[in-house]
Amino acid sequence: MARISLNFLAFSFLATITMIGAGCGYGSHNYMNGTGMPKVAQLSPNSVPQGSAPFTMTIEGSGFGSDSLVYWAGASRATNYGSASQVSVNVTADDIANPGMVQVYVHSGGTNSNAMTFTIQ
Repeated sequence: MARISLNFLAFSFLATITMIGAGCGYGSHNYMNGTGMPKVAQLSPNSVPQGSAPFTMTIEGSGFGSDSLVYWAGASRATNYGSASQVSVNVTADDIANPGMVQVYVHSGGTNSNAMTFTIQ
């Protein structure tokens, strides 16, 4: 009887280690695009005129987890998780007060996505 319990414990331990290593649930929330990395495909909107009113930007892509954080010009922002393919963030009037280009990316599952450029005209 002791041998059956020991084998069960060994199997349980091995299964837990395997799942953590594969990013299945416990250690990571970022596994949806098959590469283990978040990917940004589209910013909506992707540009606004300088001095526009504040707005909510939607980021579409893949591999977003509930731990997602949007980075705007290198600074993290409070992020609203929608799904593994969509997150959103509020852009303030101060963010778009001056013309230029801003890099936007998503950090999820301990990894940064590709960056996309947001244009302030």
